[in-house]
Amino acid sequence: MKLFYGEIADDKVIINDEEQQHIVKVLRMKDGEEIHVTDGNGALASGKLVIEGKKAGIEVSEIKNNLPGFNPKLHIAIAPTKNIDRIEFFVEKAVEMGISEISIIVTEKTERKNINIDKIRKQAVAASKQSLRFLFPVINDSVKLPDFLKTINSEHTFVAHCHENLERMELKNIPQMEEITFLIGPEGDFSEKEIAFLAEHKIKAVSLGNQRLRTETAGVFVAAWNYYNMI
Repeated sequence: MKLFYGEIADDKVIINDEEQQHIVKVLRMKDGEEIHVTDGNGALASGKLVIEGKKAGIEVSEIKNNLPGFNPKLHIAIAPTKNIDRIEFFVEKAVEMGISEISIIVTEKTERKNINIDKIRKQAVAASKQSLRFLFPVINDSVKLPDFLKTINSEHTFVAHCHENLERMELKNIPQMEEITFLIGPEGDFSEKEIAFLAEHKIKAVSLGNQRLRTETAGVFVAAWNYYNMI
């Protein structure tokens, strides 16, 4: 399936401008080829490619709406790494494995305070197309940890940390639920003060095993664990 991103409204489909350039200049696709366009909100249009000069359109043969997302829905709130390539790696792999939402959180030990969210969103779109997703994940703006806690349901929220002296439950003991949120700390982990703060908000702590994982590895691990639960 050759999947592209665009707008779908009723029976009208407009391929994204950057996607049009990619079709014409990079892929050099031919008029009449079969293509598919999604709006990332659960709609999928199928039809034939129409090339007019440097523009690319679609002659629609079918539109499907309200295509399902993934269950359970996973929201990972993760602190950005100093090397931005590592957090971008996490985003790509987590999107491929069906994550529903990603938040970038700023914690006490977060070294990188600024992150290009627009670039992250573009990477999420690219990964969604690559993995044939028709319902793209939500990528939220950066937020400080205390502010993030105001937006979530603590009953469905867990924090992964490496403080062995603090009580943690095993990942396998988390009950099945339709929505789940995971907090992943920065290089250097959450501080004990932050862990206590999260506990006050009734957020349960989880161990991801005996090995100490990098931030992005922990995020990918949780995404893979959730992906396994979808199968």
